[in-house]
Amino acid sequence: MNRHVVVREIDRADPEVVDALGQIGTASVHEAIGRVGYVGVQLRPIQQDVRIGGSAVTVLSHPGDNLMIHAAVEVCQPGDVLVVVNTAPSTHGMFGDLLATSLMHRGVRGLIIDAGVRDTSDLRAMGFPVWSQYVSCQGTVKNTPGSVNVPVVLGGLVVNPGDVVCADDDGVVIVPREDAAWALEQ
Repeated sequence: MNRHVVVREIDRADPEVVDALGQIGTASVHEAIGRVGYVGVQLRPIQQDVRIGGSAVTVLSHPGDNLMIHAAVEVCQPGDVLVVVNTAPSTHGMFGDLLATSLMHRGVRGLIIDAGVRDTSDLRAMGFPVWSQYVSCQGTVKNTPGSVNVPVVLGGLVVNPGDVVCADDDGVVIVPREDAAWALEQ
């Protein structure tokens, strides 16, 4: 039996620690925490010269279906980063300017997604940071339930809700929530 959940409340690292980690380049964070946490070369920024840090709100979605991204918008808080992982590879443009507008109104700092995004010119003009595996104009459906704020696997790494996401031109690094203060001290 499949279980689909939307967890509304998660633990987050100290916002000052998250902000400070977000100002450090991902290469430095990666080195400081023992050369772990890098999600790999498959995720690239659609913009240049942007550096973010935030608390992960995780989404487990299905290829070509962005229903759970819409559900996740409702639980996001200022300072969060939406981390979307699919159950199988997807090249669909699962995220665009309309979802970005909703997330910006909630104070979300960016999106990390192992699928495609669209409206990239608009996303850049809006100043909404995105790291994605693909860019594609192909749209999606909104049919299949998934989960929000459950552990997901991104680039071979387990990302838990509330983990710290650092992202810049060099890539994406995940710092476990409970290690965030320690990582900043390194």
